[in-house]
Amino acid sequence: MAIFERGVERVRHQPKFRIAEVSAVQSLTPRMRRIVFHSDEFADFRSQGYDDHIRLFLPRPDTSIARPERGRDGLAFPPGIPWPDARDYTPRAFDRSRNLLTVDFVLHGEGPGAAFALRARPGDCIGISGPASSMVVRGDFDWYLLVGDETALPAIGRRIEELPARERVLAFIEIAVADERQAFTTAADVTISWVERDTTSSPTPLLDAVQGATLPPGTGFAFVACENTAARALRRHLVEERGIEPDFMKAYRFWQRGEPDLGQGG
Repeated sequence: MAIFERGVERVRHQPKFRIAEVSAVQSLTPRMRRIVFHSDEFADFRSQGYDDHIRLFLPRPDTSIARPERGRDGLAFPPGIPWPDARDYTPRAFDRSRNLLTVDFVLHGEGPGAAFALRARPGDCIGISGPASSMVVRGDFDWYLLVGDETALPAIGRRIEELPARERVLAFIEIAVADERQAFTTAADVTISWVERDTTSSPTPLLDAVQGATLPPGTGFAFVACENTAARALRRHLVEERGIEPDFMKAYRFWQRGEPDLGQGG
């Protein structure tokens, strides 16, 4: 394996489709629902990056999930069976000892992910594929910057909880209202700034918060994930005005304003 002093390494995984059953459902906040899935097929599940993507195949109401075949053009479901809706999500946590996968769903809009999360009950089944690869941050950094809105909260929360003691973390998280705040259990030195949209008239509250912040000295690694326009502006600000090296940053555009059902679901 290549040795990385500092940077990001792509670790590829063997693609596999799994069928999983809802084990538990929990409302974290009024707009965030946590669902825990169980499957014996998770025995070889791998997720090494806090911002990994898995694809959930969500059966339509009053239908069941079927196991597809993998062909040259990807997965093919049996003929005559309605294709499930498919959306990308972040693995929030994975318990290998019990084969339990946790996924957090943002309850925004009327998309298939939010609709499934609202109606999900223990015993319901879905299909899961991936992650196809993990982008793993290697090496020691002086600090970590995590910036995102609700769709990035699963990745940000996982990163905060996985970082070891003495690591310094600054997080800027945009939420709709105060009751969307979450609590995290971590050994790291974490400072969170909750950016509430209901308390500002600015069209770019997340960008404003980061622009007004004092970043620690030394070399940092930045993670940005939010709406398309905001993510572009944040990346430009951090690279051009803050001097963060592009190789020491991951910036994702999880969704596009005006098209709320596109991209990452949570």
